[in-house]
Amino acid sequence: MGRELSVPDRPPRLLDQVRDPIRRRHYSSRTEQSYVHWIKRFIFYSDKRHPRDMGAPEVTAFLSHLARDRDVAAAKQNQALAALLFLYKEVLGQVLQWLDQVERSKRPARPPTVLSVAEIQRLLAEMEGPSG
Repeated sequence: MGRELSVPDRPPRLLDQVRDPIRRRHYSSRTEQSYVHWIKRFIFYSDKRHPRDMGAPEVTAFLSHLARDRDVAAAKQNQALAALLFLYKEVLGQVLQWLDQVERSKRPARPPTVLSVAEIQRLLAEMEGPSG
């Protein structure tokens, strides 16, 4: 009769190893998508090297690249950082040294949303029509 082919047990692929603890912790599907996206970008940025063969210097270089060369928003850079910290701590069992050399994205300047007293006075002085 037919012979059964034995398929050697292969360890799960890295991204499957990422998805499993995310799902066990009941993170949202958007968080899972975001983490997988940033981990893929990190791997491709690093010439497809496996993250276990890299560490804090490569993570620092990638996050700085996002800020300097890709001009990503600070929130996106923080997402990438969270994804990589999760990868190293929860999946690879490695704690990255503090990444204090990361070039941070600049947060946009937020103009005030309240007018000053002088601005209100100038605005009212320019208005025409019946008053009250």
